[in-house]
Amino acid sequence: MGRFLDLTLAGLTSGAVYSAVALALVLIWRSTRIVNFAQGGMLMITTFIAYTIVSHGGSYWLALIVAVLSGLVLGAVVERVLVRPVEKRSPLDAVVVTFGLLVLLQGVAGMLFGGTPRSYPPAFGIAGFKVGDRQLLFAPNDLWIVLVVLAVMVVLALVFRKTNLGLRMRASAFAPEVARLLGVRVGRMLTVGWALAAAVGAIAGVLVAPSTFVSPTAFDAVLVFGFTAAVIGGLDSPPGAVVGGLALGIVLSYVAGYLGSDIVTLASLVVLIGVLMLRPQGLFGSTKGRRV
Repeated sequence: MGRFLDLTLAGLTSGAVYSAVALALVLIWRSTRIVNFAQGGMLMITTFIAYTIVSHGGSYWLALIVAVLSGLVLGAVVERVLVRPVEKRSPLDAVVVTFGLLVLLQGVAGMLFGGTPRSYPPAFGIAGFKVGDRQLLFAPNDLWIVLVVLAVMVVLALVFRKTNLGLRMRASAFAPEVARLLGVRVGRMLTVGWALAAAVGAIAGVLVAPSTFVSPTAFDAVLVFGFTAAVIGGLDSPPGAVVGGLALGIVLSYVAGYLGSDIVTLASLVVLIGVLMLRPQGLFGSTKGRRV
């Protein structure tokens, strides 16, 4: 029973990181109807920026703030320079652009920082909480990760459902021509969507960095699991992204603990296929059709 509890808590921590990446993917999908496969590269760059600050004596909190601001700028630039020229073409063009951007960012990071993995300090202690005589595999830093992701989810849900900004972003994604007629600056809304997504990705990168070393390709697996979580929860649902990430993290933790870590990636694929077969729109996705 103790091992089961430890695996569950470990799964919650890793699942929270997957949820943050899934939230970033959902943000872009909701605002532009594009799946950003460069999300892993973008959060990797912002995490390297944060690492540079920490390695030069800056605090964890300063590095986190700079990473988020860097994500906002990077997301806006990517949308303006790379995505906007192809957004009205075939959806495949945008996919190719995001894949190309991922390769470019990894190459640039390799040239600037090298391929040696770097360690990143946690925000809080990594010694597990004690319950009676037992020390759990759940530390203050793990609690910090879970709370931050839940807070980000709540804020994003409120933005999309309760604010004019969220309404304009959704209108720009689903009916851009109608939104323009109503006075919405669609281009600006798309830029805001990409900027917010990159900022959320930057948060995810800083959160996961202490447990997975910082390197140009260190976040590839995080992107894969984050994308799986987004599809499981539903690409239209921020709460679904969080639930999907947490559920996936727990399932993969059980697989790694009881069956071996070598089949974790295969297990995520099995979970993804199972959800798509039973509920293609995701657990929290809308079943309503959309006119194209």
